[in-house]
Amino acid sequence: MTIRQRWIDLLHAAATGTRATRILLTPIGLLIFAVFTTLFVGASLLVDTIMGFPALLPESARLPVGVPLMALGVALIAWSAFHFLRARGTPVPFNPPPKLVTTGPYRLARNPMLSGVFILLFGIGATLGSVSLVLVFTPAYILFNVWELEHIEEPELVRRLGDAYVEYRDRTPMFLPGGRHRAQREE
Repeated sequence: MTIRQRWIDLLHAAATGTRATRILLTPIGLLIFAVFTTLFVGASLLVDTIMGFPALLPESARLPVGVPLMALGVALIAWSAFHFLRARGTPVPFNPPPKLVTTGPYRLARNPMLSGVFILLFGIGATLGSVSLVLVFTPAYILFNVWELEHIEEPELVRRLGDAYVEYRDRTPMFLPGGRHRAQREE
């Protein structure tokens, strides 16, 4: 059995496990995500310093560009989380809603919460003037998340939610409304 399959099995066991187990794993999952994301930001700032990169934007433009992006990202994260919580689940894959959520931002994209995180990271990069966060680390973070979603989370969702998820996945773009989705990629 591959590491990937073991991770899918672990995620499935947690997502379908007892309520007590899911509640216990939720803060651990949030902590792992927060640490991973914070490390990306910290590493980008370190690279900017070591490489002596100039600021991405002039000082006067950083807040006017960065703050609206950060606000949009946080709003999208909150809107998405609200719909998960309303469906009696959390954003953490170990404690998901028991049924497929297709309301609110999930009508438009399968992963609007991550879209919000990506926007937030671009906003942080703009606010800090970080060339590497905007041009290297956030794109790498996005690619890592696309891989993880396609190879770990989505197979678990198909296993747990069946045809309902397959139909949703095939008609709904991963991150951006109007973006490409699985059915378009396979043609």
